[in-house]
Amino acid sequence: MKTLVLGATDNPDRYAYRAVHALKTHGHEVVPVGIRKGAIAGLPIHTDRPQETGVDTVTLYVGPQNQPGWYDYILGLKPRRILFNPGTENPELEELAQKQGIQTEEACTLVLLSIGQY
Repeated sequence: MKTLVLGATDNPDRYAYRAVHALKTHGHEVVPVGIRKGAIAGLPIHTDRPQETGVDTVTLYVGPQNQPGWYDYILGLKPRRILFNPGTENPELEELAQKQGIQTEEACTLVLLSIGQY
């Protein structure tokens, strides 16, 4: 399964960094997207908006105040689901996604991986 991590950073203190490593460790194809160039777990952080196909999950590490500029990109990827990690909850984006048949879930990627529910 392909997961796009939005809000990726090469700062090891951030949860997005940990999520990329954990996803890769669990065998998922990972596409890190962020605002600054860098690399995580040997993967480049895309600072553009790569037009990926076959995205199963978009996991968000961008606060709701910074999400509107990403709406068209996220929805255009047509993922199966969007994960809203703690602090990224956004009823507006959840509603837009659900109207397009995209599942939404308020959950922590790291927790889901650790309990085998990802």
